[in-house]
Amino acid sequence: MKRPIRILLQTTIPETEDDWHIGRFSLLRDHLASLTAEAGNGLCRVTARNRESGAGADDPVLSTLDRSDFDELWLFAVDVGEGLTVADCRGITRFRQRGGGVLATRDHQDLGSSLCTLGGVGRAHFFHTRNPEHDESRRTIDDSATRSISWPNYHSGSNGDYQIITPVEPVHELLHNPSAPSRVIRYFPAHPHEGAVGVPDGEEHARVIAIGKSRKTGRTFNLVVAFERAKDKQGHMLGRGIAEASFHHFVDYNWDTDKGAPSFVGEPPGDGINREPNTLSDIKTYVRNLAIWLAP
Repeated sequence: MKRPIRILLQTTIPETEDDWHIGRFSLLRDHLASLTAEAGNGLCRVTARNRESGAGADDPVLSTLDRSDFDELWLFAVDVGEGLTVADCRGITRFRQRGGGVLATRDHQDLGSSLCTLGGVGRAHFFHTRNPEHDESRRTIDDSATRSISWPNYHSGSNGDYQIITPVEPVHELLHNPSAPSRVIRYFPAHPHEGAVGVPDGEEHARVIAIGKSRKTGRTFNLVVAFERAKDKQGHMLGRGIAEASFHHFVDYNWDTDKGAPSFVGEPPGDGINREPNTLSDIKTYVRNLAIWLAP
């Protein structure tokens, strides 16, 4: 694209100081804004915002997203179930029907479960009380340390540490890193209780592209599901999509624990990324890849 890629970073909650508001994604915002294209011009134009309305009221941007000039929506579902209205979902659906790219991510248990109302990329997210994982053997606690959080809660490591991911063959272009010795992305920020994602029934153009491994149980789990462009039943060529197991892959606290977290985060942080800051280059490469790949 000759003009900058227009990206909307959006949470599903109104401005709430002691929560995962959009200000806690400032490092992601700044990194996207710093990227340059081959010609040297800025690659992205970034808008970052929270919901402007409370539960039950339509968000003025999401509900009309298809009429905006945005190319991509990076949706951080940090609500407990009421973060998207019917009108919001319809606006996002129409946005993808006109070719817009959508990244949808959430966290453990039912955090971000409003994605279940979205359809499409939202159907790739599995929660505790809504749309649980199809494999009933997975409906069990993985991280047992934080007793207030139930499944899905895959433990990939402490906040502030990194996890080693496994790219699924054939390696998707999103996971290419020409600067790495292996030429692929191998490190993501870790989190004590990641959510669950998978390929929804009937989605022939989606696949799992990255897998994590629990440091508590040794169990593997899906990290990223990628949706390629495909026609829907109405003949619209849908934009690309990504379903990500946890927004903690992108939030400030997991890139730099000195940025702090809401008061309800009780687990002690790790220092893996501080000790080996080069591991953070992988997620930054992944972010650049995402911005380019999701663009219409």
